[in-house]
Amino acid sequence: MKRQFLFVLAGLLPLWGRACDICGCFMGITPYDNQSSISLMHRYRAFNGYQQLGQQHRFFPAGVRPFFPAALNRDDNYRHAHKGDAHDYEVFRVAELRAKYFLAQRVELNAFVPFAMNTSYANGRELTQSGLGDVTLFAGYHLLRAIETAGMQSRLIVGGGTKLPTGDFRRRNAEGRRYPTLTQPGTGTTDGFVYANYIGSYRNVGISLNTSYRRATRNAFQESTAPSSSTFANLFYRLPLKGNWQVYPSAQFFYEKTKGETFEGHLTGEHAMNNALLGPGIDVYYQNVSLNASAQFPVYTATTDHPASAGRLVLALGYSFKQTKYLF
Repeated sequence: MKRQFLFVLAGLLPLWGRACDICGCFMGITPYDNQSSISLMHRYRAFNGYQQLGQQHRFFPAGVRPFFPAALNRDDNYRHAHKGDAHDYEVFRVAELRAKYFLAQRVELNAFVPFAMNTSYANGRELTQSGLGDVTLFAGYHLLRAIETAGMQSRLIVGGGTKLPTGDFRRRNAEGRRYPTLTQPGTGTTDGFVYANYIGSYRNVGISLNTSYRRATRNAFQESTAPSSSTFANLFYRLPLKGNWQVYPSAQFFYEKTKGETFEGHLTGEHAMNNALLGPGIDVYYQNVSLNASAQFPVYTATTDHPASAGRLVLALGYSFKQTKYLF
């Protein structure tokens, strides 16, 4: 039986600097070809342990809830200062509604609406900020669509889009001091990005390669992030199951790089990232319902004076429509 593979672009995550995975961070393996879909995704990303001090990082720091914080908004007299405390951590959670619609057989539109839950713990004090994040819109064109051939199949998708400044980035504490940009639900910037995604498969084995590049404007406080890029590679295998079940275990590699924050167009030296992560994934499909899960752990992290990358976890539940007609 012929199998068609289509990966869902993660696009830009609507958080700031090291809070985000930049783009291209998650793609689900799906046998539904050119079908519109809707999904609910949860992302978890943790940073802890000062690498230059020889501290070990933990995927789940002590006291951290991976899915939802104990309180959506909390300020325990927090002060943003990195003094080498081994208990410091930064945890970023996003619950995101995603929708994809095919205008034509080769043209797809995507919209991501996130709810951000950011927690920063430093020197015994905690700050958690939650709320609507920055909405992302983008389009993709299927430049190569060789899927009707037996055995060998391939697809090349190119596209681009924008991240809108819909999230709140002006929150202040009771004293009137603005919270660090890193912890705000939104960034206040309008970002543009482009991407390319190649998917190839031979019988039950396949690979997806994605690369993305992003540039951001400045917000009202003249803050921004330096241009950033990411690369994602996914090697997957289709298990030969009977009936309506389809299962795809995979090995996933993710690389991200940015020079960090800028102020008035100049680098501040804060929140630069140069990380490589590797880990397993699994995608399960039953009829039109999909369940995607993956976890990646650091294999390389450039040393900075901030908590180091400890890993990321992604879970998604989706539904693909039986689309047979297009507007164009």
